[in-house]
This record gives sequence, structure tokens and C-alpha cells, in this order.
Amino acid sequence: MTLIPEFIHNKRILLIQLSIVLVGSLLFIPGLGNVDLFDWDELNFAESAREMLVSGNYFTVQINFEPFWEKPPLFIWIQVLSMKAFGVNEFAARLPNALCGITTLLVLFNIGRRLKNIQFGLLWMLLYLCSVLPFFYFRSGIIDPWFNLFIFLGIYYFVRYTAPDNKGNTYTQLILSALFLGLAVLTKGPVGLLIFLITFAVYLLWQKFKFSFTWKELLLFFFVLFFVGSFWFILQLLIGNYRIIEDFILYQIRLFQTKDAGHGGFLLYHFVILLLGVFPASLLALPTLKKSILHEESDVQMAHFFRWMMISLWVVLILFTIVNTKIVHYSSFCYFPITFLAAWYMDNVLQHRIVFDRYVKILLIVVALFFGFALTFITLFDRLKTAIFPYVTDEFSLGSMQATSHWSGFEPFIGVILVLLTVLFCIKIEKKASMNTLLYLLLGSLFFISVTLYVVVPQVENYSQAAVIDFYKSKRGEDCYIYPTSKSYAHYFYSERLPENKCADKDYLMFSALNKPCYFVLKSYRKDALEFTKKVFDAHFLYKKNGFIFFARYPNTK
Repeated sequence: MTLIPEFIHNKRILLIQLSIVLVGSLLFIPGLGNVDLFDWDELNFAESAREMLVSGNYFTVQINFEPFWEKPPLFIWIQVLSMKAFGVNEFAARLPNALCGITTLLVLFNIGRRLKNIQFGLLWMLLYLCSVLPFFYFRSGIIDPWFNLFIFLGIYYFVRYTAPDNKGNTYTQLILSALFLGLAVLTKGPVGLLIFLITFAVYLLWQKFKFSFTWKELLLFFFVLFFVGSFWFILQLLIGNYRIIEDFILYQIRLFQTKDAGHGGFLLYHFVILLLGVFPASLLALPTLKKSILHEESDVQMAHFFRWMMISLWVVLILFTIVNTKIVHYSSFCYFPITFLAAWYMDNVLQHRIVFDRYVKILLIVVALFFGFALTFITLFDRLKTAIFPYVTDEFSLGSMQATSHWSGFEPFIGVILVLLTVLFCIKIEKKASMNTLLYLLLGSLFFISVTLYVVVPQVENYSQAAVIDFYKSKRGEDCYIYPTSKSYAHYFYSERLPENKCADKDYLMFSALNKPCYFVLKSYRKDALEFTKKVFDAHFLYKKNGFIFFARYPNTK
């Protein structure tokens, strides 16, 4: 490549990267604070960041100003920086993941073009951007987007290290791999390292343990990994927080053995979540699960990367199928290999090496119809709910359904547009496989996801937590105790709790003479409410709203 064409090529790449930053910023950042933070995870991390700011203790993760052992602090530290810049609010809590989203899109484009070419980089980036859950997570305040990115980068640089005819700097590749895996541990714990180790073990089995390395490289890898990954844990030991390390280890074990916090699910839970949640990429990736699929791949480096992605996908799926605790984002690392496999498949379709599978077209239309009908039902719910009431036996759900939302009437067309563009893609792909044809599918999905988040989710919140969040907000600045009888972090964050109000002693708050008011929040189960009023006979009923009942006890009562 001569100097001038190389300059033009580099300028084109730079323009694409700047466009990715601009589009990512427009899609991920505006409106981050339009919806309250959701229990439990969003509020958990945001509250820990808020308490770091209030207490000035940045070394220990806290909830209710007590040590919290479930997560290391890296993501919470990032949220602290955001809150210092933008205040303690929903926007600041979610901004780190919006920035992670922009970073992830750039990473995928650059890795994709390095693996093959610019088109492949764009394919991978666009399929990730236009899939439902990956997009949604970048507008959330949960820990997983950064955690998954660190794991993926750790695996990516190790894949380069193990690549056939690796001509790169092996020390740099290992240092970067260990660095990102250590950051993953510092973000969410040892499960990030576990995913890598199991993936590597399966790769070794596939290679029949043919793996060349030097002891110097191995020692360097583990030194960097240990130094970065154990930084916070060693810090806790140095300041005498031995108990928090013990509780952290026991918590990690419990996640594998029990349905923690009631998060159970059926055996194939994560398979279903990924199939629907990573639409449309998940359906485009299905044909790559055929055993002989790599016969279509002549590039040795691409085939090597393909195998690592396929192994990592199955490792995470099987690992979290075994784990008893079932939560949507546990399998969210799979978004990387799924979108890669979808990009690989579509690239081969666009290059006319393989024919677009007919069953994939059918599944795309079926799932698009499912999302379209689901959204239509939600937006018409206020008109239909009176007919549903007689069939609802759960009192809390029935109370939540009493809420009302404000729909403008155009919302069902969001789903209609998704279905129409999906059908149009399926028709056109048979006649002409091109990037322009794929854009029908991608733009339909992107429109559906982004508009749903802006328009539908704020209204849906009215049925879930709006009533209780409003109550907590009304207690800001009041010197009081708040005690919800079901697990929640919302009352800490939205009442802006201070250390002097952290009392959570159930017996004291219910039965002893108080020095300040205490507010109790119950879900609207009649049996629980009757039992509460029978035990706490001096509790004053405040009001009942949308599935929640509010009581209060005041000072100088026994």
C-alpha cells in the first residue's frame, strides 16, 4: 500500500470511529435520567456510590453505611466519579455504562476490521448496537457492561497470544490480557477469571494440550493478573477487614449452590433469554452452530478466533445453567460471541459464500411479531386491564395494575414498524444479499429498542415502582427511619438516607419507643397487612397505592 492510499484508508477509519462515537453518544446518553433507578441492582450500586460520597470512605463498599461484601468496588468507584461531576442522580449512575457502550462499539469495530476488514468490523458493531439487551444495558446502571467488556478484552488478547503464526509482541498481549482479566475481578469478582480459565481449559482440550509458552511469559501473566485483581482484597486485609473477605467468598459460593434472593428459574432459562433478548443477532447466529460450519472459513486467524468465541459462548451458557441463581445479566457476556457469530454468518451471506437460511427468516418474523404484540398489549393495557382483573389472584399484582399510564396512541406503531422492516428484510435478502438490505433489519430493531426505552419504559414504571419511589422521595431531608418489609435498596437512595438514620433493627422499629418517626412499607397482601397491624398496634395507616401500603410510628409511643 503506497503512502497516499494508506493515508486515505486511515482517514476513512478515523471518520468511521468518530461517527461511532457520535452515534453512540446520541443513542446512549440523552434521557438517561428519565426513569428512576430500578431495584435491586441499579439501586444497589448507585447507593454504594452515594454512601462513599457521604461517608468519605472510598475503600469499603457499603450499603446502609455497613460493609457490603457482594461486589468489589471498581464500577462503584466509576459511579462515584460520575456523581462528583453530575450530582447524585439517575443520569450520573447510568452515565458510566453509556460511556462503556461507546467504548464497546469502538472495540468491536476495531477488532473486527483487524480480524478481516472494515465491513466485518461494521457488521459486528452494528449487530451489537441493534440487539435488544446489549443496547438496553448501556442505558442502565448495572455492573455487567464493564465487567463483560473486561472479560472479553482479556480473552481477546489471549486469543491473539495463542494465534497461529503470532507475529505480535507476546509480552504486550499477555500483559493486556492479564490486566483486563484483573479489572474484571476487581469489578465483580472471581467469576470473570473463572469464565476465562474454563474457556482456556476447553481450548486446550480441543488442541489436545498442544500449547507453547515460556515460563517467563507465564509468570508475567499471573503477576499482572494477581497484582490488578487482588488489589482491593489486599487493601481490605491491610486495613483489618478480614470479615468482608470471608463474607465475599461465602457469597460467591452461595450463588452457585442456592437460588439467591429468590432468583430461580427453569433449566434452559439463559437459552431463552439470549434467543429473545439478543434479537436479531441471536437468530442470525443460529446457523453457525452447525458442526461443519468452519468449512466455509479459509482464514486461519478468523477460524482461530471463531473457535474461541464458540467455546466462550458454551462455557458461559453451561456454567450459568448449572448455577442455581438465575438472573438475566448472568449470561450477558454471551452478547459478544453471539454478535460475532452473527456478523461472521452475515459476512459470508453478503459475500455469497453461503445462502441465507430459510428457517432464520421465519424465526426473525415470528420473534418480531412477538415483540410487536407484547408492546401493543402493554400500551393498550389500561383499556384491557378491567377484563383481566378477575383472573389475577396475586394481591400485589392486582394493586400494581391499578396504576395508570399516559399513552399518546401511536405506541403500537413502534411494533408495527419493527415487523414491517423485518419482513421487508426477509423478502429482499432472498433477491439481493447486501449491506443495504441488512440495514432494514438493523434499523427496524434499533428504532424499536430506542423508542421503546424513551416512550414505553417510563410509563411501565408506573405499574412497578413509581408509587413507592415517590413516597421515598417525599422523605428527603426528614430525620426519620424507613423500613420496607421486603428487600429493597430504593429507600436508602431516594430518601437520601444519612448515617444517623440507618437503624434497621426490626424489633426496635416496630415495638420500642422511637426518637424519630419510622415509616413502614408493605406490599399490599391483606394477610401481611393484618398481621402487621395486629403486632404493631400503634402504627398509623397512611395510605395505600398501586400495590403498596404505607404505615408510620411516631416518637413517644410504646
